[in-house]
Amino acid sequence: MHMETAARPIFSYRKHWAERFGIAPFLPMSREEMHSLGWDECDVIIVTGDAYIDHPSFGMALVGRLLEAQGFRVGIISQPDWHSAADFKRLGKPRLFFGVTAGNMDSMVNRYTADRRIRSTDAYTPDGAPNKRPDHAVTVYAQRCREAYSDAPLVIGSIEASLRRIAHYDYWSDKMKRSILPDAKADLLLFGNAERALVELAHRLAKGESIKTIRDLRGSAFMVPRGWRPEGWSEADSTTVDTPGAIHARPDPYAMVQQAPVAAKSTTQVVQFHGREQRVAARKDARAHTVVRLPSYEQVKDDPVLDAHASRTFHLESNPGNARALVQAHGERDVWLNPPPLPLATAEMDHVYGLPYARAPHPSYGDAKIPAWEMIRFSVNIMRGCFGGCTFCSITEHEGRIIQSRSEASILHEIEEIRDKTPGFTGVISDIGGPTANMYRMACKDPKIESSCRRLSCVYPGICDNLNTDHAPLINLYRKVRALPGIKKVFVASGLRYDLAVRSPDYVKELATHHVGGYLKIAPEHIAEGPLSKMMKPGIGNYDKFKALFDKFSREAGKEQYLIPYFIAAHPGTSDSDMLALALWLKHNGFRLDQVQTFLPTPLALATTMYHTGKNPLHKVSADSEEVKIVRSGRQRRLHKAFLRYHDPENWPLLREALRQMGRSDLIGNGKKHLIPSFQPAGTGKTLPRQAVHPLKKRAAPASPAVSPGRRSRASKPARRV
Repeated sequence: MHMETAARPIFSYRKHWAERFGIAPFLPMSREEMHSLGWDECDVIIVTGDAYIDHPSFGMALVGRLLEAQGFRVGIISQPDWHSAADFKRLGKPRLFFGVTAGNMDSMVNRYTADRRIRSTDAYTPDGAPNKRPDHAVTVYAQRCREAYSDAPLVIGSIEASLRRIAHYDYWSDKMKRSILPDAKADLLLFGNAERALVELAHRLAKGESIKTIRDLRGSAFMVPRGWRPEGWSEADSTTVDTPGAIHARPDPYAMVQQAPVAAKSTTQVVQFHGREQRVAARKDARAHTVVRLPSYEQVKDDPVLDAHASRTFHLESNPGNARALVQAHGERDVWLNPPPLPLATAEMDHVYGLPYARAPHPSYGDAKIPAWEMIRFSVNIMRGCFGGCTFCSITEHEGRIIQSRSEASILHEIEEIRDKTPGFTGVISDIGGPTANMYRMACKDPKIESSCRRLSCVYPGICDNLNTDHAPLINLYRKVRALPGIKKVFVASGLRYDLAVRSPDYVKELATHHVGGYLKIAPEHIAEGPLSKMMKPGIGNYDKFKALFDKFSREAGKEQYLIPYFIAAHPGTSDSDMLALALWLKHNGFRLDQVQTFLPTPLALATTMYHTGKNPLHKVSADSEEVKIVRSGRQRRLHKAFLRYHDPENWPLLREALRQMGRSDLIGNGKKHLIPSFQPAGTGKTLPRQAVHPLKKRAAPASPAVSPGRRSRASKPARRV
């Protein structure tokens, strides 16, 4: 088995014979639509927990159109009835494989709040209706696909599957769970942005290759017998990767390698000199054929230290340029993870986003409003990935740290498509951004350094000297978009990395002058060093610098504009005193937050490891290594959230009690120097009855465990100023 080191362009494959059927107006969701297209079967059927919206911001459409462009017939089963296998037979048996996804969000994040309460709406469902998908949707859907057609190859993916590809902590059950693979009974798991693996997989299956033998796709995971290894591969224990031990002298690069004697009785030896290139090539080859064994599921389930160690090793092996394969035992079988996928080049990104999307929900939804579509219908995604490495965020584990950017021409063309084809467009682009608004075209200055780097973040504890932070390409893009005929306004609504922005006052000026509609989202997350160090976020001083620039350029533009700060309550490493300090900072700066985010532990995130183990995986982990303060109890989580909403009378009784216990009764009173008043308005501050039963334990458990995290949810309403 040989892992590719040079990427084959995804548009370079010879198209499958079914290309003759042409482009479908929408990918079919019924037999009637299939017959109207002249199809007797689908090559690939995508099962998704989201409503089908034919737009590149929605995974099922992006994947479906990509496979269609390769000549395959792709059908969609959207939000099926999972209580039996009947609905999974809707389009018949796929000729090549089922592709199962929970949707754009993890199903558990989609269905439950950080307090484990069931959400009342689902943004990815017509009219926001709840309960249209099961818990652990990937697992449940995959099992139903198996019931429907037991011999059909089964591939799982999406952020839900990505973040459960190895043993992981599940916040909703408060347990360690095994990889999603054995529970879903899938043949392959494709993690991350899987376009490259998906295209190759489809073509190889179409040529008659068995999915059981496809073991060399980057970005894939699968189950194998315990101890299985490809010929020529070696295994390294994870404790040799990241455990302090004896320090061995580095080999002399000019040392001579001695060979066996030429003749049995001769003392003459042949001396061979190895050049630097030979040595480097030998090391790379050895590394490329080494798999790192993580502690088994049974070990991490019972030992938090080993779980933290496994998490740290997993993240250290995440750079596509140097990551090794990983393997983890689950009983008598192993979960094998190939190295992460190679990022898409700009031309490939342009190809993916330039496919013939209908840019609308499927007609079967009629006039129903789909909130997620209403939110993004006039927005443009210009890049993917994030090198910030925030420990609470799932973007890095899914999309990776390497920024993949589209070309200006591709972006401008999509905006013209929005202008000309999207009903209701008024000339306003609601967002031009991505996971982080201002990382467009940023990358390491040296590809060799990038391919060998093992840092968890390019911007923490400080911005790496090798990182190109030039904002000029983004400024030029903004200006070209604004100059398009029919475009009146272009907003930046994606989250902004202000520690990068302060390096380019010209960018902040461009932003404040032209691309803010009164409020700009920004995420300090906290002000105290304790939690910030566990988040891998910059200090509040960077926020102050950005705010000074933003206010200055807003005034110069004659605009009254404000920053919307986002903060996280109850993050690992946060004390009650840290939250009090943040509350005082908020009051001093005149902020009254309408909505706040409580830390939600999502699988594989480093902060989740801290939450579960009490250890800090940002450094070497051992039994006596750094302990992390954890906020677990419901009362303390409510208290931390209450500090962020110190102005809400409902929170005052809890805050008064806490302040007295902390010896800060001086902050209770009716003057400007006080945090909360001593009086209580009538009808407020009543204690709500505790739930007798955990909401997840009221219903029968799903057929098998699966969990998934998605991008952290963010408050949708702005902060009000006092």
